[in-house]
Amino acid sequence: MKYGASILALTLASTFAFAQGENKTLTAIPESVTVTDYYKQNVYDPADNKIGSIEDVLVDPAGKITAFIVGVGGFLGVGEKDVATPFTAIKGQQKDGKWYLTMSANKDELKSAPGFKYDRTQTRWVPETTK
Repeated sequence: MKYGASILALTLASTFAFAQGENKTLTAIPESVTVTDYYKQNVYDPADNKIGSIEDVLVDPAGKITAFIVGVGGFLGVGEKDVATPFTAIKGQQKDGKWYLTMSANKDELKSAPGFKYDRTQTRWVPETTK
């Protein structure tokens, strides 16, 4: 999708510029979307059923967005499971004047995926352990 590609291109371009130490700021912003177009937004399956929401956006050391943490199931956060999805699995588009996120999975597929939890001591997402 062109928005995903734009984010990636902006991330790579800005990372390269900062790595080179030449430009510390941009004089213009290339076509792009913001992280808020993803973060805390609902995700829908191809049949328009809500399957979860983006709980976190993961960025690698080079500044590239690599994955999303999607919260699935539960009610008001209780009983919710957090799963990791690749950045490329979520597609964004404008629908009725709003940003709309979809992926080609359904809620049951996400519920059966490995879970992750946020470890505050490591400040990173780690695999959920079952007891």
